[in-house]
Amino acid sequence: MSAGRTTGRQHASGARAPAGAAGSVKSVNYATSPLLASPTPPWRSRFVVALVAAAFAVLLGRAVWLQILHTDFYQAQGEKRFVVTQPLPASRGRILDRHGQLLATSVAMPSVQVEARSFAADTAQRRALAAALQMPFAELQDRLDGATGTVLLRRHASEAQWQAAQALGLKGVQQLREYQRRWPEGESAAHVVGFTDIDGRGIDGIELAFQQRLSGQRGQRTVVRDRFGRVVEDVGEQAGPRHGDDVQLAIDSKVQFFAWQRLREAVIEHRAQRGSVVVLDVKTGEVLALANYPSYDPAQRSTMRRERLRNAALTDVFEPGSTMKPFIAALALERGPWRPDTRIETAPGFMIVGGRRINDAHPHGTLTVAEVIQKSSNVGTVKMALPIPSREMHALYTAVGMGQRPQIDFPGAVTGRLRPYKSWREIEKATMSYGYGLSASLFQIARAYTVFASDGQLLPVSIVKRGEGEPVVGQRVMSPETARAVREMLRLAAGPGGTAPKAQALGYSVGGKTGTARKLEGKVYSTSKYRSFFVGLAPVSEPRIVVAVMVDEPGKGVYYGGEIAAPVFSQVVAQTLRGMNVAPDIDVKAQIAVKAAPAAPESF
Repeated sequence: MSAGRTTGRQHASGARAPAGAAGSVKSVNYATSPLLASPTPPWRSRFVVALVAAAFAVLLGRAVWLQILHTDFYQAQGEKRFVVTQPLPASRGRILDRHGQLLATSVAMPSVQVEARSFAADTAQRRALAAALQMPFAELQDRLDGATGTVLLRRHASEAQWQAAQALGLKGVQQLREYQRRWPEGESAAHVVGFTDIDGRGIDGIELAFQQRLSGQRGQRTVVRDRFGRVVEDVGEQAGPRHGDDVQLAIDSKVQFFAWQRLREAVIEHRAQRGSVVVLDVKTGEVLALANYPSYDPAQRSTMRRERLRNAALTDVFEPGSTMKPFIAALALERGPWRPDTRIETAPGFMIVGGRRINDAHPHGTLTVAEVIQKSSNVGTVKMALPIPSREMHALYTAVGMGQRPQIDFPGAVTGRLRPYKSWREIEKATMSYGYGLSASLFQIARAYTVFASDGQLLPVSIVKRGEGEPVVGQRVMSPETARAVREMLRLAAGPGGTAPKAQALGYSVGGKTGTARKLEGKVYSTSKYRSFFVGLAPVSEPRIVVAVMVDEPGKGVYYGGEIAAPVFSQVVAQTLRGMNVAPDIDVKAQIAVKAAPAAPESF
């Protein structure tokens, strides 16, 4: 037994045991070895285990926080960074003339944008991009410097510009499809159709009046983008855009252009400030033309100066002058005892009313009621007006639209001015009988003359094309007999011995009245600034159109309406009636001699 214990101690101490004694070893006590004893305290291992357990607990708590308690919030944040909803622009509705010709339309145009996070271009590449987009390099730098999202570089670029930018092969340059507004008729129809801003919102004209109808509704597309902003895939269903509705106007683009062209020539020839033309269809009350000069091109913002934007035919008011005399004659015939052949003494060519002198251009002697209109006699008109009660005169002016805003779907139409009749003095009543002391727009005067063209009814006007067979109900203002009698007087005024033989339209009988009015400068009438206008109808036998022409401040020393505005009326009438396939109603050869006759001096 002692030998065995000795052998065990020897092995424990590292001594080599004899080979024969190996099988007798039972156990080894390693803990007693100083080399194998751990120097680490027991508490430290327990601390490490506790620390690892705490870390796992924190991770577990964070997972619960993200995946269970706040999963909706973090899911939404993730989608914001990678799932986006892109708008799909809607095409703005077209504006058409009465025959379906385009007055305004929208075309798809590329806009160029850059995803800043993926855009990595050096200075030379940026300069090349600016040159391709035809924009200043400094502007491109300002937009890109410090940008982190999507940067819009060029809106409504041309296809050539987009192709040039794409050819550079720069990462992050993208195309955004938008729509740009186009106006094919340019300056001639600008005051009718108006214009829009760069986002397609109506600013003026029909574009503004029918903004809601034309604008349509945008669609949307939900997509997944990568970290560079590139579209990876579509998500969910797309909502396509609803394009705007078309608007068809009563305007005839051919009549509109011709009227604008003739007006432009007259304004330039007479060195006038501006001019306007209105053409109305007597049968339907539709506006066939509404032209002003100077005008502007809606596609060229540089031409949009303040004075050019004004639609003078609707927004400018002036004293209508002698164009009001036929209404006084009509009222006198309605009340009696006046008749077209009733004679009026106008000698010696002037009269005193309320201490003020009223003059004719020159003495006429004795005139009939019809000749008073033919010669445009102020004295004869005043003698018809003074016996008429002011209330009745005011009622007639109101009935034909004076002092009232025209009921038309168009922005900017003005009311004019017609004072209450109870405040009229005798001299004011006298001057208002020949068109001073009240104001109206050219459009109001043109509409008023539909009374004579439609046998005593004031027609409702429309700039939008009426439906086929849509009834047009006018307001009865005077008897058909009175309207026809005045219409004959207007025919005399535009014939030999009248104030406007130059109003004759070859092949068609015409009737109308000149107007020449001094312009107010402060509280005093100018002796050198005039408005010249002519309002008439054709053919006289069965009127189809009413045409009103105004030329503001002719500057070559000639200012009578029969010399300035009547020739424009003549050309517009002939062109319009031929375009409407109205058969000529008079002999052309006889009419040429009438047109060459000198005009009678107009009193104003």
